[in-house]
Amino acid sequence: MTDERKVLERVLDEASGFLGGLNGRRVAARTDVDGVAIALRRPLPEDGAEPLEVVEELIAGAEPGIVAMPSGRFFGWVIGGVLPAALAADWLTSTWDQNAGMLASSPAAAGAEWVASEWLLDLLGLPVTSAVGFVTGGMIANFTCLAAARHEVLRRVGWNVESDGLRNAPDVTVIVGEERHETVDVALRFLGLGEARSIIVPADDQGRIRLDALAGTLEQVSGNLLIVCLQAGNVHSGAFDPIADAVDLAHQYRAWVHVDGAFGLWAAASPTYRHLVAGVERADSWATDAHKTLNVPYDCGISIVAHPPALRSAMGMHASYLVHDEGPGDPLEKAPELSRRARGVPVWAALRSLGRSGVAELIDRLVGHAQALADGIASIDGAEILNDVVFTQVCLGFGDDERTREVTRRLLEDGAVWMSGSRWRDRDVLRISVSNWSTDDADVDTSIEAVRRAAKRD
Repeated sequence: MTDERKVLERVLDEASGFLGGLNGRRVAARTDVDGVAIALRRPLPEDGAEPLEVVEELIAGAEPGIVAMPSGRFFGWVIGGVLPAALAADWLTSTWDQNAGMLASSPAAAGAEWVASEWLLDLLGLPVTSAVGFVTGGMIANFTCLAAARHEVLRRVGWNVESDGLRNAPDVTVIVGEERHETVDVALRFLGLGEARSIIVPADDQGRIRLDALAGTLEQVSGNLLIVCLQAGNVHSGAFDPIADAVDLAHQYRAWVHVDGAFGLWAAASPTYRHLVAGVERADSWATDAHKTLNVPYDCGISIVAHPPALRSAMGMHASYLVHDEGPGDPLEKAPELSRRARGVPVWAALRSLGRSGVAELIDRLVGHAQALADGIASIDGAEILNDVVFTQVCLGFGDDERTREVTRRLLEDGAVWMSGSRWRDRDVLRISVSNWSTDDADVDTSIEAVRRAAKRD
């Protein structure tokens, strides 16, 4: 047996054991970052080690620090699991080691991404002529879409921001909801538009942008170059902005409308929950993260732009050594990277393994588990569900902030489940995000009992 095969078989054995043991494993890590660093730290060796030795050392040192994020009982932040077909495809992606930046560099990567893009647009009901870019995650998906927006609104008044920059450029006014995700602000910072310069529109008690306030804001700045950012899925409540009315209203003022749908855009794939994103297809750009609701491995955000020339102008690059395609465009013209992994391969595998009905069933199941968790926890003495559970998010509190923090601390210390603390609408909360395909009814029951234990008074 070759050394390479021994290493791969050892990794397969470790991966199989890890995944197979998730049901009986505590979700919390068994050691902290210091423990992992101590186990792995040593002076940089003069001579290298054999690959199998390296793998064994890595497993021994890092495995105790693993948080069981693929577990059906992990509900922290908004982190999905990994579908089996997507995991296998991701292993092949690393094995094939393709640079997916150009059509010429990898027909395999580009072909898979072409098909995955077509399927995504079909599944989400977005314009079939849209350009799709595969990026690192939701934040860079927002950045990529807003770069296209910046290009287009300035182009309309004869300004080429790619060549002339922002100095002396006409002002661009960005309108955001009060409860937008912070990654929108970061994207605006990256783009030189300044997060603090955005006009913030008030939200309702579920975090949805208020249409009356949006209308008033648009009227006040009606002569400006405008970008309006909407949200499909509030990170705390799961609520959706009134997208159809907001898009139509913004378009009356020639605004570019961007939808941040990191996890919520996938509601469009479910006949049961499609109403939550009604009218979303009329927006100008959309950002999402395939690692969340679709459950592919990390490093797979998706930016979708209804106006391909704007995206290619904002992201494209030209050099003598690059072989450019004159047709649909090289992948590097749709994302802020030249060298990157073939992110579309695991997306293709996830969609192929689920099909249209499987994606819809996955979404319905995630929402159903969120609602079951909310119903079960509501029966616990002192627990209060703070949001309308319309999608995959649940926020709860236990009286005052001190009590909520204590319950959260106990829950994480117990380790049977993982739910993250946060702060929403001026109070501390315990937040649940149901994003993992493997969560089942038993996980829901176990999780409710874990919260009950943590909430039990001494």
